Amino acid sequence: MCPDRRQSTQQSLDHLAAKATWSDQALLDAVTRQVTPVMTRKQPIVARIVDDTGIPKKGRHSVGVARQSCGQQGKQDNCQVAVSLSVATWQASLPVAWRLYLPREGAEDRARRRKAGVPEEVRFQTKPEIAIDQIREALDRGLPCAVVLADAGYGADTRFREQLAELGLQYVVGVQGSVSLWRPGEGPVPPKPRGKTGRPPELLRRSKEHSPVSARELVLELAREGAEESLVAGGIAKRLASRNVAVRLRPGHRDYWRAEPHEELCLLAEWPQKRRPTARQPERLYGRVSRYRLPACAVRLLPG
Repeated sequence: MCPDRRQSTQQSLDHLAAKATWSDQALLDAVTRQVTPVMTRKQPIVARIVDDTGIPKKGRHSVGVARQSCGQQGKQDNCQVAVSLSVATWQASLPVAWRLYLPREGAEDRARRRKAGVPEEVRFQTKPEIAIDQIREALDRGLPCAVVLADAGYGADTRFREQLAELGLQYVVGVQGSVSLWRPGEGPVPPKPRGKTGRPPELLRRSKEHSPVSARELVLELAREGAEESLVAGGIAKRLASRNVAVRLRPGHRDYWRAEPHEELCLLAEWPQKRRPTARQPERLYGRVSRYRLPACAVRLLPG
């Protein structure tokens, strides 16, 4: 940049990156203002994508380093993790928020925090909590509204889904096969009738004969009853056939502590043709590596 002042320029840049106070979000906002009009010239924003990125690291002195799930390595490894929110058209995407995840062990180690220069106001937050903050900030900045997409690392968090609904957002998120769901048309039992004395009961009920099932068990039941077939792209020479089900139902997560049942969702599940819908490890299929963990996703549909 400055050949005649190389050393002093490098020192200034090092100071800016490592010591000076500056806002990375302000930089992202400036990039968003420049890039978004170009992205949306021919296509609108169709999705907000919540995801995280693993950054492999050695040692334990960098901020946020811990042994945790690392996407780049495909396993638990020593790394940093950053949670991001991106806006996307059908052809392009742009990160509009990016925040380093601070694991609990690092957040509660005061000596390590001081040495790494972690500000006092930074506290431990789960990844879904960080993602919700990013979505709220994006709404406050007036970024285009769109359906929220996230994998099961976020969708399995019931509170994350509830907060998206409270914000009035549509979402398509992955869930784990262990999540509890009521069968279609079923739901928790109303509260007990009021007794002669005391306050009227408010909490919903369930019983051994009437209770939710796991998503995996429910999808297996639906598969036995029949599932639709569809074709999906599978490379240049092949097309992959799959089976899928879609059904409206209610989640059953701890609804016995609620006075009102969870809102209805649409459960979608998909698996390869001629295979049972069960959890399986990555496998080679027509030259592509695919992971099938069912059910595939839960979708919130707004009224109307």
